[in-house]
Amino acid sequence: MRQIDPTEVMPGEFTWMVRKEVEDRDARVVVIDSLNGYLHAMPEDRILSAQLHELLAYLNNRGVATFIVAAQRGTIGSELGSQVEASYIADVIIMFRLFEHEGKLKKAISVVKKRSGPHEESIRQLRLDSDGVHVGEPLRGLRGVLTGVPTEIGEEDSGRSSSVPR
Repeated sequence: MRQIDPTEVMPGEFTWMVRKEVEDRDARVVVIDSLNGYLHAMPEDRILSAQLHELLAYLNNRGVATFIVAAQRGTIGSELGSQVEASYIADVIIMFRLFEHEGKLKKAISVVKKRSGPHEESIRQLRLDSDGVHVGEPLRGLRGVLTGVPTEIGEEDSGRSSSVPR
């Protein structure tokens, strides 16, 4: 784990640092948190995306699993969006969203993109607690979870049909 101030490290130097860590420690996993900070450190640098693409290709060729966090603007609602467009370099994109339900703030997880093969299409509740990470059953009883303010399906017909646990 290494904290880097993107305003103090040039993109080429960052790439060299990551490669050196991977080679010296035989790292199998690299997490870049966040991509926003990396790209906003030098917004005028046009080669930044190319360097990132080259770094990811290198890591992939070494068999390193690379996770990149890209923060979204906003918290809940339709105004959410990423300040960074990096889907073209990602093999898999997993979206985490907050949503409101029954007066509580909850988390949802869904696979937005998977480059090869079929992928899970369900939106599921995500819970984090002292026992770990829990991925729930598909949220079948709700519509609009990704908007942040879902509505229950069929609630006017059957009372309550939500499938969201606690």
